[in-house]
Amino acid sequence: MKPLIYDFSLEELQQWAKDNGEPAFRGGQIFDWLYVKRVSDFESMSNLSKALRMKLNDQFSIIALTEITKLESKDGTVKFLFGLHDDHAIETVIMKHNYGNSVCVTTQVGCRIGCTFCASTLGGLKRDLTAGEIVAQVVRSQQILDARGERVSSIVIMGTGEPFENYDATMRFLRLMIHEKGLNIGQRHITVSTSGIVPNIYKFAEEDTQINLAISIHAPNDALRSKLMPVNRRYPFDDVIESLRYYQAKTGRRISFEYALIGGVNDQPEHAKELAGVLKTMLCHVNLIPVNHVPERKYVRTSRNDIFEFQRILADQGVNVTIRREQGHDIAAACGQLRAKHMELG
Repeated sequence: MKPLIYDFSLEELQQWAKDNGEPAFRGGQIFDWLYVKRVSDFESMSNLSKALRMKLNDQFSIIALTEITKLESKDGTVKFLFGLHDDHAIETVIMKHNYGNSVCVTTQVGCRIGCTFCASTLGGLKRDLTAGEIVAQVVRSQQILDARGERVSSIVIMGTGEPFENYDATMRFLRLMIHEKGLNIGQRHITVSTSGIVPNIYKFAEEDTQINLAISIHAPNDALRSKLMPVNRRYPFDDVIESLRYYQAKTGRRISFEYALIGGVNDQPEHAKELAGVLKTMLCHVNLIPVNHVPERKYVRTSRNDIFEFQRILADQGVNVTIRREQGHDIAAACGQLRAKHMELG
């Protein structure tokens, strides 16, 4: 398998050019072809010599993803199942908002975190994605939007996998996305979500970025969170909160908390009151997510009235809270569902 060219930074491509007897600016031209002109093959890089294009073709791969399935929702959401070079499959989603287009990317093939309400963890973790395989999801999304004269305005790293268990590749991906000579996505328009990998929350606090941090919290205490999220046994609730307080003290940035409401499990008034007690002293926002039904799981959705009551209790305690607008509900919206179905058929 040839190296994927999206795995390489501008500086690395400049060095590659020099190593191959070319001036460094050729690396910049290659970078421009990849991210600004967004070509799908080396032959299209028309301001490079034929010999250089042949070298690129001999030494690199530019095709990372093969479209297996494409589903389009009535609300404009587009969900892809992409095949990788080793026959694994991943999901990527383009979501249309009133402020622009958001792309949700995947960072791992499968997931080992084991959240009991999530389809992504079915089948466990197969492997990490490289930075270039994550990059390719955004580039492919932008190529699709190019046909409409639109652009990717924001990125959420909330697809399958735990980004902070694939930390180095995730950070390399982020640096490629914000590069001013590339796609140039604004840092504040990117959100990375973690289930609470404590050592890397501390590490992320030192990265000196404006990228948003979201935490999948899903419970107000240690005991309930351990039942819903086995990762909590490795990184207990109090340790996660302590690391987030450090992150906030270091960066001054608001934290988003994702809370999946599960009928009769974590959606009662006492849960809301306990959660408010933990979060009301933090600069944060809580995003309530009515859980998607996953056939392999037994959980049910929280009733509409209970969702609003949970929101009201948090708001009354001074916690900034919203209910996530559901998108792609008619096209296997829950993360991992499309891949799980593909695995069954395969």
